Amino acid sequence: MVVDKPSGWTSHQVVGRVRRLLGTRKVGHGGTLDPMATGVLVIGVGRATRLLGHLAGRDKSYLATIRLGQATVTDDAEGDITDQPGASGVQAEAIRAAIVPLRGRIRQVPSAVSAIKVDGKRAYARVRAGEDVVLKAREVTVRRFDVLDVRAHEVDGIEVVDVDVEVDCSTGTYIRALARDLGSALGAGGHLTRLRRTRVGPWTLAETCPVGPDIDELTVRSLDEVVPEAFSTVTVDDEQANDVRHGRRLRIQLPGLTAVFDRNGTFLALYTPDGETSVADSVFAPATGG
Repeated sequence: MVVDKPSGWTSHQVVGRVRRLLGTRKVGHGGTLDPMATGVLVIGVGRATRLLGHLAGRDKSYLATIRLGQATVTDDAEGDITDQPGASGVQAEAIRAAIVPLRGRIRQVPSAVSAIKVDGKRAYARVRAGEDVVLKAREVTVRRFDVLDVRAHEVDGIEVVDVDVEVDCSTGTYIRALARDLGSALGAGGHLTRLRRTRVGPWTLAETCPVGPDIDELTVRSLDEVVPEAFSTVTVDDEQANDVRHGRRLRIQLPGLTAVFDRNGTFLALYTPDGETSVADSVFAPATGG
């Protein structure tokens, strides 16, 4: 299922709510959203949890608001302010110019308050324990980073500029870090005040269902239905389907990771190319005789 995560909930809390509603422990999510953030969160139930690793790596899209003029310890509105030089005189043209180097394939240092592990411990846990954490830069791709609106106003006597943006990016990109780096480039400091994920791979907000304390029913879609939306597919004959159910090599060439279906439209497995043949990545259909 694809849910619209509410603000103030952790991704783990959403999983817990789904577990209670569906009466099963085998539930997971495909890509963490910060508690402040809302939007598209892919949930796997039962055997679908085995797909989540593949789905978490898909490109994502976001709508966000960046506040220039203040920096915070978390690079978002949930953290304490560490510096507030203000954004007096920062114009829309300068903002757009500072965004240009943040597009494309870039080296990004993730926010210190993140779920990345450092020597086996989450970075955010080390920061909360008082440690000074500096994470290594990693390569990410920002395919779109566009300004939608720019608004100047005062917050507690400090002139700030709020910038609404739209971002398309590779997995592993931190929008909070983009806000921090934009503010740094402008000499004003910056942090995220709003974040809404609008897309994960093929799924957008249009496909989401709500989840929260007042929701008591969820719609779960079958793998047979949703897998073709996310993967290339191939249909095999009965003999090949039997081989697939046993995880055997297929003597067919595939363009890449491909979902294999039988002639009845049942999803059987994910296969990956291996020379002129293909091998099983993950088998989902139970083996039957033969």
